[in-house]
This record gives sequence, structure tokens and C-alpha cells, in this order.
Amino acid sequence: MPSLKTLRNRITSVKSTQKITKAMKMVAAAKLRKAQENVENARPYSEKMNQVIQNLKQSITDVNSAPKLLVGNQRNETHLCLVLSSDRGLCGGFNTNICRKAKLYFEKVLGENKKLKIIIVGNKAYDQLKRKYSEYVIEKISLKEEKVITFSKASEIADKILNLFTKDEFDICTIFYNKFKSVISQIPQQQQIIPAESNQTDKTDSTKDKNLQSYDYEPDENEILENLLPKNIATQIYKAFLENQASEQGSRMTAMDNATRNAGDLISRLTINYNRTRQAVITKELIEIISGAESL
Repeated sequence: MPSLKTLRNRITSVKSTQKITKAMKMVAAAKLRKAQENVENARPYSEKMNQVIQNLKQSITDVNSAPKLLVGNQRNETHLCLVLSSDRGLCGGFNTNICRKAKLYFEKVLGENKKLKIIIVGNKAYDQLKRKYSEYVIEKISLKEEKVITFSKASEIADKILNLFTKDEFDICTIFYNKFKSVISQIPQQQQIIPAESNQTDKTDSTKDKNLQSYDYEPDENEILENLLPKNIATQIYKAFLENQASEQGSRMTAMDNATRNAGDLISRLTINYNRTRQAVITKELIEIISGAESL
């Protein structure tokens, strides 16, 4: 049976941990409100841009003269994967879910005897993927010093990807991130950004026909696509960053809330154990005193 001093120290230690987890929960809740607002504002813009690109893609008649970012280079041999994660832990299964989604894709690509290249954003994904996939990682980006992820940072990453595509370093680019649904629900996503996918959301035929109407563009479609496609890639990466930020804070808030509750339950059990041990010690001392008095 542990001593009273050991139990007191354990209770004090758990109470200190509980204070930390409660404070982290409050910080995550404060950050979540702003992050959720940002992602809700970004979604309509990115979705509308995808609709415009799909409309333009439908109007292209000559695939050979169309931008490669839209129709691809007609090859499917080298896959570039952009995995977005966090640089900090204590956020539940946030990073694990992203890595699990990415690993399934990696195994599919390698199983088809195709080439795989990986760009990892965030230390936590790298820690989980480096053991098995380190030879495929071509770059690791840490955003630990970035307090707020800006569009310019997303544009820098997009420029790196575009440069690799220009040099024919890959054929298909896919990003992995968590889509924020609620505080307790974040959904791992896999989105192909190069070449642009025709249908990224499930819609009815009537909705598709409505969204893919014929429009007249000025200047012509190809000229618009030359400028719009690179911007769309940066936009989709930035949206993924915003989704990740909201998902990370929501997951951290839930994890810290559970940790605080568990600490409270542990304190209750330790307190009961402490009181029982203390009562046993007092009873033992009384018995020794009474036995000593009777012996006299």
C-alpha cells in the first residue's frame, strides 16, 4: 500500500496536470472560434473557383492545346503527395487520421509499381511517416514559427509544386488534410489538385447540368485558365491549411476536455484511496495505543 506522502504527491501532481489541460482547452476554444470563422469564409470562394474551372474544362475542345494543369500530361506514373499536419501534439487523433489516409494512398501507388514523392508540412506527420516512407520524402516543411498561416505561405508551397510540375517531376499531385465538420468530428480528406478533377463533390445530374452551363468568356478560356489554374492550386492549399487549423483546434479542445475529466476522476479515486489509507493508519495507531495501555 502506498504511503500517505506518496498519495499526497500524486494528487498534487494530477491537480497540476489538470490545471494545464484545462488552460489548454480554453486556449484551443478561443483559437477555434477564429479558425472556424476563417474556414467558413474560405469555403464558398474555393468551391466557386472549382465550379468556374469545371465550366471552363467542359468548354475545351482541343486537349492538346489545353493547359497541362487542367488536363494533365497524359501520364500516370509519378505521384506527388502533399501531407498537411501540425507541428504540435496533444490534439488527439488529428495527425494520426491524416497519416492513416495518406498511407492507404501510398500503398496503393506503390502496389501499382508507380513512383511516389512526398512533401510533408508539419513535424508530427513526418514523425509518423519517416520510418517507412523516408526514402520518398523530397521535402519537409515546418510552420512552427508561423503564428498564422497566410495565403502568401500557401502560395510559396504552390510555387514549389508548380516548379516541380514544370520540370516533369510528377504527373499527379494530391493533398491530404482534415476537413473541419464540428468540434468532435474532423474528416480526413484526399484531394487531387493537379490535374484538376472534374467532379470533386457528389452532386445530382440536374445540379451538375446547372453548374456546368455554357458561358461566354472574355478573354478566351485558355488565357483565363493560364492565370486561374495556378491561383486555384494556391487557393486549394490555403483552404486545406484553414481546414487543418480549425480541425486541429477542435481536436485539441476535445482531447484536453477529456484529459481534464479523466484527471478529475483520477483525483477522486486517489482522494478516496488517501482517506482510506489515512483511516487505516489512524486505526492502527489507536490499536497500538490501546494494546500498550492494556499491557500496563
